Amino acid sequence: MLKSALAAILAAGISTAALAQDPVTVGVSWSNFQEERWKTDEAAIKEALEAAGAQYASADAQSSSSKQLSDIESLIAQGVDALIVLAQDAQAIGPAVQAAADEGIPVVGYDRLIEDPRAFYLTFDNVEVGRMQARAVLEQAPEGNYVMIKGSPTDPNADFLRGGQQEVLQSAIDSGAITIVDEAYTDGWLPANAQRNMEQILTAQDNNVDAVVASNDGTAGGVVAALTAQGLDGIPVSGQDGDHAALNRVAKGTQTVSVWKDARDLGKAAAEAAVALAGGTDMSALPEAQQWTSPGGTELWARFLTPVPITKDNLDTVVDAGWISKDDLCQGVSGGPAPCN
Repeated sequence: MLKSALAAILAAGISTAALAQDPVTVGVSWSNFQEERWKTDEAAIKEALEAAGAQYASADAQSSSSKQLSDIESLIAQGVDALIVLAQDAQAIGPAVQAAADEGIPVVGYDRLIEDPRAFYLTFDNVEVGRMQARAVLEQAPEGNYVMIKGSPTDPNADFLRGGQQEVLQSAIDSGAITIVDEAYTDGWLPANAQRNMEQILTAQDNNVDAVVASNDGTAGGVVAALTAQGLDGIPVSGQDGDHAALNRVAKGTQTVSVWKDARDLGKAAAEAAVALAGGTDMSALPEAQQWTSPGGTELWARFLTPVPITKDNLDTVVDAGWISKDDLCQGVSGGPAPCN
């Protein structure tokens, strides 16, 4: 079919040099846009693609793994040259990777693991994110009853984070200094689900909770809402992503840490990787690529960016980086930490 198409084009007097100048189109399949950060990622991807002379196409799966499969089929049918996929369900995404491979379309597994060697895994070091979360909470609450609010059970990142958290907390658990009294996955990473889980745990524990290790800023928001309703706001709570609302909570003292993963860097790296792969670059030749073995035993090529924990002691970092304005960070904060003081 390809040979016939090329012959027809050449017969029409169009050179292969002209074909080579056709812009690359990168299709992006988003699991959803419920999280604030994905809009930031998208803007960074678009900017990097524009800089590379490439085009952008996208679809929003709206938290549906079945819709994501049909979305990717549609992007393939549109003729995209590479795919960036934020997988809704790590197990269900397999047929989409196969469909892309059948068409010779490279795939970048964006932020969430796709356990397939045909997908380049691009993310932050999520085990280290979990360690950072637990360290910050443990520093503020070296003793007491802990609750672990995990991410979505369909997202491998939830367990990567939980593993990192456990590494840090294990010695305190072994010594009896802290006790994990309960933990729960959060379906879809939805704040409302996290809040409901936290409310149920508080009821079961008669509010006898001293710290909460929540796995991202959305779940942290649900946790803080549940704690506030019981007059417990201010106990240590972790998160990640650097959501503006979460950074404002850090400034107010209702959230202890948000591990900042600069989505601008991740989006730029994904766009550049997708364009390079579309042009025939091997995964192993991508910047900072390393061979990595997944928990499931799959060997694949990956790149891990470095996260930064943001607490009340270094809030200037995100302001200086232009991630959040001082006004947004300090909204409703009186006499708080720098730069809000």
